[in-house]
Amino acid sequence: MPEPVLIQKASGEMEPFDAGKLKASLSRAGTSPELIERILDHVEAELSPGMTTSSIYKHAFSFLKKKARVPAIKYSMPRSVIEFGPSGYPFEDFIAELLRGKGYAARTRVIMRGACVEHEVDVVIEEKGKKSVVEAKFHNMYGIKSDVKIPLYIAARVEDLQKGPHAPIEKGWLVTNTKFTARAIEYGVCAGLMLIGWDYPAEGNLHDLISETGLYPLTALTSLASREKRELLSRSIVLCRDVPKNTALLKEMGIPAPRIASLLKEVSLLCGTH
Repeated sequence: MPEPVLIQKASGEMEPFDAGKLKASLSRAGTSPELIERILDHVEAELSPGMTTSSIYKHAFSFLKKKARVPAIKYSMPRSVIEFGPSGYPFEDFIAELLRGKGYAARTRVIMRGACVEHEVDVVIEEKGKKSVVEAKFHNMYGIKSDVKIPLYIAARVEDLQKGPHAPIEKGWLVTNTKFTARAIEYGVCAGLMLIGWDYPAEGNLHDLISETGLYPLTALTSLASREKRELLSRSIVLCRDVPKNTALLKEMGIPAPRIASLLKEVSLLCGTH
């Protein structure tokens, strides 16, 4: 049996290349089994010791994009969400949209008085008269994890708010676009926080919320350049589905009519398949 090829994770750690992980990611994106095998053959042919996971992703994404546009967009979703940066505001707006899609009333960047101090809460949600506060922890680099300091801080804020003068706060939520460390999960669960990461919990994670609601991030669109995405995000446009409502803005931005048509086609393909 040949020795496994060691690859470099975003954290800098080395680990053996795991074809199963790549297959699982491609499968979750809706890639056909036949195409998954072709992509795996392509990636393994390019594989070399020390290759980064980012480089492997680029090889897989480039191949997939040529063969199946919608699965390619969905496969790129974790990195697309990172493009919400550098500020965390678009991510807060995106989380609010996802939670509205799940039936909550949601407001962003709300000033609330605690027992001790005022807090700016990223998202306040309500359902059936019950109010919860949501901290949207955005990381602008792939591979960074939310460590135990973050739920410690959020739990303290929630406790102060729960003792404040406003309507009762039922729960505190912590949502991140990447992953949690094991200690962060251990403490967050013990403290009674609702934790949502890219792949945590096993059901109801951020990936699931996007898939279930069909509310895909604007940044997933491959027909937009990075500067165009930033311009739209600065106008508080965070969802793919809202692009067709803003064709006048696209023209103002200098995007030619053929590219706008291609962009609208991509939006239609993505938003019509969830």
